[in-house]
Amino acid sequence: MPQIQCLPPHVADLIAAGEVVERPASVMKELLENAIDAGASAVAAEIEHGGLTYIRITDNGCGIAAEQLPTAFLRHATSKLRAAADLAAIGTLGFRGEALAAIAAVSRVDIFSRAVGADMGASLHLEGGVPGGTEPTGCPEGTTICVRDLFYNTPARMKFMKKDSAEGAAVAGVVQHLALSHPDVSFKLLRDGQEVFHTPGDGQLLSAVYAAMGRDFALSLLPISGSGGDVRVEGFVTQPLSGHGSRGKQVFFVNGRFVKSQLLTAALEEAYKNQLLKGRFPGCVLHVTLPAGMVDVNVHPAKTVVKFVSDKAVFDAVYYTVLDALNAEKTPKKAGNEPEFFRKMTAQEFKARTAPAVEEKKPLGSFSGRPVAPATKNLVRDSVPAMAQRSHSAETVYVRDVAAEDKPIVTASPLTGRTYEITPPEKTAPSRPRPEAPRGEAPVQEALDMPAEPMQQTMEPVREAPWRMVGEVLKTYIICEDDQDTVWLIDKHAAHERLRFDALKANTQPLMAQPLLTPVTVELEPESYAAVLENLTLLQEFGFLCEDFGGGTVLIREVPSDILAADAASTLEELAQKLALGRTDPAAARDELLHTMACKSAIKAGMTNDAAELAALVEKVQSGEILYCPHGRPVKYKLSKYDIEKMFKRA
Repeated sequence: MPQIQCLPPHVADLIAAGEVVERPASVMKELLENAIDAGASAVAAEIEHGGLTYIRITDNGCGIAAEQLPTAFLRHATSKLRAAADLAAIGTLGFRGEALAAIAAVSRVDIFSRAVGADMGASLHLEGGVPGGTEPTGCPEGTTICVRDLFYNTPARMKFMKKDSAEGAAVAGVVQHLALSHPDVSFKLLRDGQEVFHTPGDGQLLSAVYAAMGRDFALSLLPISGSGGDVRVEGFVTQPLSGHGSRGKQVFFVNGRFVKSQLLTAALEEAYKNQLLKGRFPGCVLHVTLPAGMVDVNVHPAKTVVKFVSDKAVFDAVYYTVLDALNAEKTPKKAGNEPEFFRKMTAQEFKARTAPAVEEKKPLGSFSGRPVAPATKNLVRDSVPAMAQRSHSAETVYVRDVAAEDKPIVTASPLTGRTYEITPPEKTAPSRPRPEAPRGEAPVQEALDMPAEPMQQTMEPVREAPWRMVGEVLKTYIICEDDQDTVWLIDKHAAHERLRFDALKANTQPLMAQPLLTPVTVELEPESYAAVLENLTLLQEFGFLCEDFGGGTVLIREVPSDILAADAASTLEELAQKLALGRTDPAAARDELLHTMACKSAIKAGMTNDAAELAALVEKVQSGEILYCPHGRPVKYKLSKYDIEKMFKRA
């Protein structure tokens, strides 16, 4: 039997580091949270090669005393907890005292710090968690910490790291979230020597949103503020018409801490019910504040998951606050706050502007303002059609008009001077004899006048399909019955989506693309943005010609021919989100792209379709060629005669 023994401290530190430090973004998160807890009003972050080789954080917080620098890197050493009772009311971002020890265990760390009021700062170097000696150093008040060669002593972890662009995007996402959670702190991010964004730190949330998430997103927001009991909700949500193709623009904070919560997401989207286009998602930057005793933040090592004492209270507070803001946006403004249109335009002016323009009367018998020759007025009949034919050997036109009088009409064209004779049917002059065709030319007209021989063609009997399309209900489901007394309900969108997916997958050639008259700009969250830049060649293979526009924005110049230009932005957002999942298998990534493109190009529920088109779709389904949509949902539902009779109590 193997003996039980304690792990060496170094091995234990590596195991603990694996729980806290997953990637460079984890290091950035822990160090920035420490800077905020230190009371910093300005923080500068810098990374190189996605943060794997170099991370530096500089803040102007309270700093660390020289004699406490070695203690700060010991496990469970913290200045934020004193007793077990403090765990029930955690008010800081960091509290467990494991971050610095875990980071130092898998990297080379240099720290420079000077406490407020101290004459001299101090520095400390650690390698693999082993500290060196503390040395006095001249530095400004605050703390600067540099992390180099992350995972240098755990090479097995390196194979799980993504490309530098993806890791750098994850780091940018962490800085972005912390900037939004603390708008009173100025955040600056440098990536490979270039500034990514810089928030002003003026305490205005909208300013931080503008700097971190872009101008277009900031201009689409509605402010919200409300409370329910002890739960208060503040922040911004997007207007219903400004939906996004993914949930990447939904950012939630609980007591200043960025969290991922299905409860908050469900409350937000429930408030948008029946106000948002299908397949679109709202964006938000919401701050939920509640007493520290009503939330547990110590349920996950990364502290991005929280647990509420009362889920219903939090759900209701978010739901009703967002719903009230959306309803207020739809309510007409009251007196004193009307738009310019209603305040300055009188009823008479409105009638004058909206009255239809009076068309200028044209002379009788005219077309497009050009008078018709007087002789042709006799040819105008409101209810009786006229048939005219022109002889190829003369310049005389014979018009058969059943309503014309039994008298010929002779007139000349004012444009060509040619003479036209109009006679009733019984007096139509015979055509002149045709001249003989020159040698070498085929007698075309004589061949045309020869009676055609009956075509010898055998027609196979058309077999009647064993099903009959009855119709369509709700502009979504096709009703079909077969010869087995069975009724089928077919989802036309799911069936056509599968049809499009199979066609796209079977195509081995690059998809046909259509250039856009005006390129479309798409703002993406950092990870999706990096995923698009890494897969530009793959996207072009599927008809998307994109290029980097800088600052998290991608420019679309071409889209597949079966994707509408209006859907270009939302389609790319969905593609980017799927690429950001980090699938390394090219075949799996290709299928994910095809799923999205098939969904976007398929007919939608609510569309009006031709009966022949629906019949062709039913034939594919009833023949067994299509059974499931690309996502695995069934495309048809069976109702037997017995099931129907049972519903009506006939069986």
